[in-house]
Amino acid sequence: MKNKMVGLIYTGQRADQLRDLTRTRAVASLPMIGRYRLIDFPLASMLHSGIKNIGIITQKNYHSLMDHLGSGREWDLHGKRSGMTILPPYMTSDNIGVYEGLLDALRSNLNFLRRSTERYIVVSDSVFLYSVDFTRMLEDHIARGADLTLLYSKERSIRRHGSGNYLDIDQDGVVHQLEFDPSLPHYENTYLSCFLIRRELLIALVDRAVSGGFHLFFNELLSQMLRENRYRVVGFECPNKVWMIDSIASYYSANMDFLCAKNRALIFNRERPVWTKLRDEMPAQYAPGSKVSNSLIADGCLIEGEVYDSILFRGVTVRAGAVVRNCIVMQDSVIQRGAQTENVILDKQVNIQENARLISSPSYPLVVPKDMSI
Repeated sequence: MKNKMVGLIYTGQRADQLRDLTRTRAVASLPMIGRYRLIDFPLASMLHSGIKNIGIITQKNYHSLMDHLGSGREWDLHGKRSGMTILPPYMTSDNIGVYEGLLDALRSNLNFLRRSTERYIVVSDSVFLYSVDFTRMLEDHIARGADLTLLYSKERSIRRHGSGNYLDIDQDGVVHQLEFDPSLPHYENTYLSCFLIRRELLIALVDRAVSGGFHLFFNELLSQMLRENRYRVVGFECPNKVWMIDSIASYYSANMDFLCAKNRALIFNRERPVWTKLRDEMPAQYAPGSKVSNSLIADGCLIEGEVYDSILFRGVTVRAGAVVRNCIVMQDSVIQRGAQTENVILDKQVNIQENARLISSPSYPLVVPKDMSI
């Protein structure tokens, strides 16, 4: 059953609230947990479900994402008959290169859907971080005689006032009603922007929906499917904890959650490893007199000062006398002598000068953009 599925990851989500973190990169390429990118996690779920043919739909700011994914070698997705296919946007007479929604993206990539030979397709976006076995989802889909299966979670931390998509699901798992961007969500089931469907049916639905002027999968196509009552739409609950990365605060708190070993165990284990792009580095070095507590320190780091409750990506340097507390410090950044940072997100290659003090609130962490010196 594993070879019956093809995967498709949509990376074109808008991320206005992520501001500086997504100014030059897609949400899918956001650095996470010391050495990963956000897209690594849906890729891991698909790979461990036996999906070996995966398309990546890109939109804006996708250069860093393409650099990260490369040929797909790190994920063993560089074979001749299957592998990773990057699907960048392109301009036509009726497509200006920017998708208004998932339906537009699917329509522009129908050739990928038609070229694939698998019977079923899993379509996911890259805003949510979780681990799920799509093989179990497919088994449930077939057992229920479903036309469409939606992945959802009851996790309260991913509910948002004024945004998000929510499902009314009965005790048999059948979806009856939808809510999109409600001021106060009435349904406890948050749709994780991931669904499973027969590939040929998806092609037919996309053709019909786009010809009818639809652009959005959830708000328009799915709403019409439920109104027509022609299709059996069911839900499949994600069995593990889910994180939603849609703002600076949620990005910060999600990363900090992984300082807890219990949360790390939900995503990382020997049976289901998460792969990412390799970068050959020396192991982290800890100078005499340095202090590190409850932190994730990636390879290539040099720690001469003090680091507490923080996540340091590859190649970060913390000079003697510097104190880093409750921070996310991305690749190749430098905290100079005597500097203090607390509740701060430092993007790549940031330089914090000697004796500088950057202190913010954990509810509103300060973001220092890439390549800045303060």
